[in-house]
Amino acid sequence: MAFVDELIIAARAGHGGDGVVRWLHEKGKEYSGPAGGNGGDGGDFYIRGVRDIGLLARYRGEKRFEAGRGEPGASASMHGARGKDYTLDLPVGSLVTNTQTREQYELLKEGERQMVLKGGRGGAGNAVFKSSVNRSPKESTPGARGEEAQLHIELRLIADAGLMGLPNAGKTSLLNALTGTERKVGSYAFTTLDPNLGVLYGFVLADIPGLIEGAGSGKGLGFKFLRHIARTKMLIHCVSVESDDPLRDYRVVRNEISRFEDGSLAKKPEIVVLTKSDTKSFDEIAKMSKQFKKEVNGVVTTVSVLDDTAVKNLKDTIVSALR
Repeated sequence: MAFVDELIIAARAGHGGDGVVRWLHEKGKEYSGPAGGNGGDGGDFYIRGVRDIGLLARYRGEKRFEAGRGEPGASASMHGARGKDYTLDLPVGSLVTNTQTREQYELLKEGERQMVLKGGRGGAGNAVFKSSVNRSPKESTPGARGEEAQLHIELRLIADAGLMGLPNAGKTSLLNALTGTERKVGSYAFTTLDPNLGVLYGFVLADIPGLIEGAGSGKGLGFKFLRHIARTKMLIHCVSVESDDPLRDYRVVRNEISRFEDGSLAKKPEIVVLTKSDTKSFDEIAKMSKQFKKEVNGVVTTVSVLDDTAVKNLKDTIVSALR
């Protein structure tokens, strides 16, 4: 099943039930007064956070969701039943936007529940209109319409640190080495098409598809996947030492993330990891590291996924930075 992280649905809270005109019937007295009950309120529309990042894919074939309608009133001044609430389960990290009002709702915790749309109020039955000057009211009111809206749902994964870099920079291989996951890797660009997650000593790491120059203009996979590291505490910027110009690669990615959401990502703490260090000599790696340390305002380290000691040192560096 393809990974879905964005969806637009039509949602509606329940309409209120109609009030009714009814009369009280007693023995020996056919019309003993008004007895029409009020309609029940319509059900409300809720969203709830669950831990299932693949959940949005199940909603692709169903684009309309609505709460129950209130029941109409009945005789003997009986009120109609309230409409059933509707709760739409969404992955934790979802950002829901009402496209009409621009109101936004975030689900940041499992089990968190928020009301998005209010059900309509039930209509009044004729018993409500009885007064000293109107003993036999024949009016009633219909139930109010429930709120409805088009909802834009955007999943933003909640992770502690995000791995980013150009395609084929070794991000997924590094995620596998750091967390023990077994995500697909390959020696070609865009092996990773969907975000991957792994856990390092209780900290969640997110690996996103690679960026290329011009991603902000839609080249490659664009940079819509950057939303998945927007909530991270820190970035792990992977740069392959196999590149003809690793420093240029670093600058390309930094330039692209500076254009995402007013540069909020570019302000996050960063660890620069020079990957695939086994492909270069010690002197070449030392020279690259020196160049990067002049440019980078943060930690610069090297790693090869074939070097257990280097991987262990990187784990310690990441955990220390996240604590």
